Amino acid sequence: MSDLSPVGTGAGQRTLVSFSLGDQMVAIPTAFLREVLEPMPVTRVPGAGPLVPGVLNVRGSVVPLADLAIALNLPRGPESDRLRFMVTEVMLEGEPSVIVIMADAVHEVTTIAARDILPVPASMSAWPTEFIEGLYRTEGGFIILPDLVRIFSALALKPSTHRSEES
Repeated sequence: MSDLSPVGTGAGQRTLVSFSLGDQMVAIPTAFLREVLEPMPVTRVPGAGPLVPGVLNVRGSVVPLADLAIALNLPRGPESDRLRFMVTEVMLEGEPSVIVIMADAVHEVTTIAARDILPVPASMSAWPTEFIEGLYRTEGGFIILPDLVRIFSALALKPSTHRSEES
């Protein structure tokens, strides 16, 4: 069996929506999800990196498009007719921020016990643990619970933090 122990032991429950990034299942709290959209034209942003390749026009607002597969070191699946854009809203520095994430497929809404959320074990170090809140296990395997606030905060800081790899 596994030596994984739950992150939380509280009796609370989490309601999550699951989706695929390549072959990996991922889930985010439904509280962050505003809507799921069919694919639409993406406006590429010159000089933008692969994590935020462009912006979308969502109901008259220009919204950044984030690729969580890049943030989580996951291979992107082949494009298919199941591709969806998930419009999320998270609080960043006290302000609501709308960001769209790409999903290779959106699956279902499920409720899990908070005590079933597991820490990321060291043996799965290919995943960036600073961006993952935890995991939960299903019959089909592990589902990653990304920390959207941390991921999107890192994105927000990136343009204004001119750290250079070159010296």
